[in-house]
Amino acid sequence: MFDSIHEECGVFGIYSEETADVASAAYYALFALQHRGQESCGIAVNDDGVINCYKDAGLVNDVFSREKLASLGMGQMAVGHVRYGTTGGGSRENAQPMVVNHIKGSMALAHNGNLTNAAELRRELEMSGSIFHSTSDTEVISYIITKERIAAPSIEAAVFSAMYRLKGAYSLIIMSPSKLIAARDPLGFRPLCIGKKGGKTIFASESCALSTLGAEYVRDVRPGEIVVIDKYGMRSIEGHCSDRKKALCVFEYIYFARPDSVIEGASVHLARQKAGEFLAEEHPVDADVVIGVPDSGLDAAMGYAKKSGIPYGMGFIKNKYIGRSFIQPTQEQRESDVRIKLNVIGSTVKGKRVVMIDDSIVRGTTSARIVKQLRDAGAKEVHVRVSAPPFRHPCYFGTDIDSAENLIANNHSIDEIREIIGADSLGFLSEEHVFELADGCKLDFCAACFNGKYPIEIPADTNKTQFEKKISEKNEKENL
Repeated sequence: MFDSIHEECGVFGIYSEETADVASAAYYALFALQHRGQESCGIAVNDDGVINCYKDAGLVNDVFSREKLASLGMGQMAVGHVRYGTTGGGSRENAQPMVVNHIKGSMALAHNGNLTNAAELRRELEMSGSIFHSTSDTEVISYIITKERIAAPSIEAAVFSAMYRLKGAYSLIIMSPSKLIAARDPLGFRPLCIGKKGGKTIFASESCALSTLGAEYVRDVRPGEIVVIDKYGMRSIEGHCSDRKKALCVFEYIYFARPDSVIEGASVHLARQKAGEFLAEEHPVDADVVIGVPDSGLDAAMGYAKKSGIPYGMGFIKNKYIGRSFIQPTQEQRESDVRIKLNVIGSTVKGKRVVMIDDSIVRGTTSARIVKQLRDAGAKEVHVRVSAPPFRHPCYFGTDIDSAENLIANNHSIDEIREIIGADSLGFLSEEHVFELADGCKLDFCAACFNGKYPIEIPADTNKTQFEKKISEKNEKENL
């Protein structure tokens, strides 16, 4: 929750056969996707070929008043986006959707993921005269598609050509004056699904957004597929689809996605329960109660309790009304910050041997504070179980897992980590069982953050620094 990993975005798109209040549909869908990004959000509406957009830093409820939403008007199409930025990423300039006006029309673009060649492409575009207004790689994508559109016969042809140049992870929603397009990178790093409700077709990062709108989940956009919707109906372009092994981020099941979502046909809730069951098999312990760290640790805790026979209990109360807070300067203030967000239910743990299930340990500082909270509340023993293997490698495909030197598992043994966080025992989910989480579905996952086996070539600068930070630092130097 506090020093853990974050996913970078959630995307949404809707096409209606008739003029409708598509802005409100996007608004409610973004609420359902808010967990994927809390830095900024935006909605763009196509009103008879004219794209109206409003976006800003902040949560959906803060950015969109009733008046702001009404100002977007009615239309047949809308694109929405929630964003988690990395370095200085919450600024309005980096908010999406990104709207581009070019010689052949206009386009609104929403993007989830991370390009591994963003810096290279941006430099090439800058040398040819392109002027950038943000530090996000989404603007790079918009320029590449726009350049291709000048020569291409259609927007979907331009997207198809652009995909030859884009490397890394991207799930895209693109709105032109007459078409709504969804595209997913050939390895399918980030999720993207299709839903239907009457005369409306919907794209979303997760199926929970479809449920919020009362829409029916149809299927996922296939890796490499481009799906086009216009007045002639829906059609698919599969030239970038292949039999190559796919690389869906395994953390969609462990941490990112809402538990009520279905990704690639597999229930996120059941996958997390299964992780807990595997943990109980791999790391059994004599204890009195199993508790989970909200939110994604709760399902895994249920699975652990079910498999082990140890009673499940509610160990924590999470304050749902507090947003992201600043890093506090003193130890006392940092500990207060954790207690504001997460508090122990003393009656559940006092005098008991506790199994605490969490989804990950990144740097270890928060785990240490939570273990201390349990001991302060009277827990006799604290046994920590983690529903993911140890993080040892950075991610380049859309999460903010830090550089390897800041990952606790990259610098310490399991027993050393146990001592650092103050637990009586510590167990991580095995990598073998990670690939068995999607019950009943044969899926290929990217697990490079655990094993360093990256599915595609990673940037030459393997000492990871986020793309936005690179651009920000370059701009600062040039402005000196």
